[in-house]
Amino acid sequence: MRHNKKFNHLGRKTAHRKSMLSNMASSLIQHKRIATTLAKAKALQVYVEPLLTKAKDDTTHSRRTVFSYLQNKEVLTELFGDVAVKIANRHGGYTRILRTGFRLGDNAEMCIIELVDYNENMLKEKASKKAVRTRRSTVKKVEVAAHGAVSTTAAKEVTPVVEKEAPTATVETPSPE
Repeated sequence: MRHNKKFNHLGRKTAHRKSMLSNMASSLIQHKRIATTLAKAKALQVYVEPLLTKAKDDTTHSRRTVFSYLQNKEVLTELFGDVAVKIANRHGGYTRILRTGFRLGDNAEMCIIELVDYNENMLKEKASKKAVRTRRSTVKKVEVAAHGAVSTTAAKEVTPVVEKEAPTATVETPSPE
């Protein structure tokens, strides 16, 4: 019976799975983004997010705990140095999974898993969207759609235009004579 066994075994024995996730977590922290299958990315996300939470408080105990999972001193210094500073004000959701399609050989669903605060393209888009957004009245939208460009003073005074139906053509039936 499989009661209370909810994580994905990824078709591997325990030692192989743990070492694979450790290597993938190290690569993710080192390179900030990796390409992998969707199943591995979801398993990695569950594996690495608690480690990133531990890295937010830089104590000897948290360093030793994270090192027991990662087993890589260079990655550990980068995690507690550069990465922990960027995620300090975030309360979770440190990683993002972006689906990229299917692999050609075996049709496995591929994706990119990345650290959220390191994607410069999405951060630029997010900043530009906040600057562009303005509140607009619904009356202006109706007027612009109906008449083209209308001045703002006229938009307040004019009520929305309701178009009339075109008269329907009546069909005369010939009378029998």
